[in-house]
Amino acid sequence: MIKEKSERNKTIDFNEKDLETYSNKLNKITSNEPVENVLNKIFNNDLFEALDYFPDNFVDLLILDPPYNLSKNFGEINFKKTTNDKYLEYLDSWFSKIIRLLKPTATIYLCGDWKCSVQQYTVLEKYAIIRNRIVWQREKGRGASKNWKNSSEDILFATMTDEYYFDVDSIKTKKKVIAPYKQDGVAKDWVEDGSGKFRMTFPSNFLDDITVPYWSMPENTIHPTQKPEKLIAKLILASCPENGVVFDVFMGSGTTAVVSKKLGRNFSGIEIDEKYCVISEKRLEKVEENKNIQGYVNGVFLERNQKS
Repeated sequence: MIKEKSERNKTIDFNEKDLETYSNKLNKITSNEPVENVLNKIFNNDLFEALDYFPDNFVDLLILDPPYNLSKNFGEINFKKTTNDKYLEYLDSWFSKIIRLLKPTATIYLCGDWKCSVQQYTVLEKYAIIRNRIVWQREKGRGASKNWKNSSEDILFATMTDEYYFDVDSIKTKKKVIAPYKQDGVAKDWVEDGSGKFRMTFPSNFLDDITVPYWSMPENTIHPTQKPEKLIAKLILASCPENGVVFDVFMGSGTTAVVSKKLGRNFSGIEIDEKYCVISEKRLEKVEENKNIQGYVNGVFLERNQKS
């Protein structure tokens, strides 16, 4: 429960009042539902029980952040590291149920790390066309005296068919030009504003501009593996059209839903842990007051720690 914290600590937690306020409002899916009944809701269910009740072919973008093959306590779920073969079976047990929910034009992003990405790739290629591997720099983590510091994670990018949505212009990054070049006295591929010289660069599959949420950031929650809003915003803007549907069956503390709402997309998803659903509902309410995404200003992605 919430402990005494400093004024600068913005971490979103929950208390008894929150449980009373939100618990009775949480959504449950227990029978087949049409599309309109599942949009913009997070369902507090076990995904294995819930997936059969969602409609066919309604998802434009599937974002998956399942437990990695590590021993990790997620609250109600205590995931235990297992063999590679068992982890592969676990992935396939729910992935095989999700496929029917996706449109033929749908995109999939599957989050993982270097230890479990092989099994994830094996399962994903059974059902979709894998197009790339994104690596994002975590900028966090403990050093190791006899190993390389683990400071990156992977995201597999896949589509259901060769016809899919990808808006490259929406995810370009505003980067400082170190050695600006002019041709015939005219700036080449860069512009100048009050804060320096910049160019809009195409996105690569290595993201070094992501900040992992920490205690003084308003998006931070108590969830142990929360993904940054900026990271999820890139995936959504790239691969889900306006008013499209983003689906997440490991919703956690609601980041996918929150970012979808901020960016004008519909969302739907599942989370088994009641307290994380409560936190998600609190965050979704706050979107009405503040739609800011750290590192994304006036429709432009900024380099890490750049303010404007």
